Amino acid sequence: MFTGLVQSVGTIQRRSGSVVVTGCTPFAPLLLGDSIAVDGVCLTVAELVGDGFRADVSEETLHRTTLGRKSELGGIVNLEPALCFSDRLGGHLVSGHVDAPGKVIGLETLPQSWRLKIRWQEPRFGRYVCEKASIAVDGISLTVADCSDEGVTFSVAVISHTWNSTSLQKLIVGDQVNLEVDQLARYAELLLKGKASNDNPLTKETDLSAAWLAFHGWS
Repeated sequence: MFTGLVQSVGTIQRRSGSVVVTGCTPFAPLLLGDSIAVDGVCLTVAELVGDGFRADVSEETLHRTTLGRKSELGGIVNLEPALCFSDRLGGHLVSGHVDAPGKVIGLETLPQSWRLKIRWQEPRFGRYVCEKASIAVDGISLTVADCSDEGVTFSVAVISHTWNSTSLQKLIVGDQVNLEVDQLARYAELLLKGKASNDNPLTKETDLSAAWLAFHGWS
């Protein structure tokens, strides 16, 4: 598990069937088998390489995240080592399992911050997004400032420290980012749905609704 608090910025490059990530000096020493979040994707250290590591990556990972494109270009990535039980949870619980990419559709520079507007490329994940909720963007724990289209489009406010110390400063409109929803939202949805206990259609709905919640005592 991770917190979404980036500890270093490095680079990623493709190496037949694997990737090489550099820039891990701030949280050295690395050990074989360590888990490192790379732009929000949990990778396993398979070999130590200079100030970084080599990690095996599946076709699925390269296809469903931005790592495929970035590794071909030698792109900049956000890095965070896995949590220890004694660590402070300064962001929110991040698993390092990206749900889907999002597309940057707006970028506004404000006097003291930046505002990113992002749209899910898979709209079904919008239901996990609401105002003031947590979301991981390229592995960075951010807070949703506002959302529309039932959460499919949302904005996050980025303070100067985060902007200057992560890869966000390199983003332009049209870029893709890795998105992971707050795990607590997933568990809450699962628990509220429960299992169908009788033939009443209200207990068999596959999505939450006002009628479903009222039937189960949530008024």
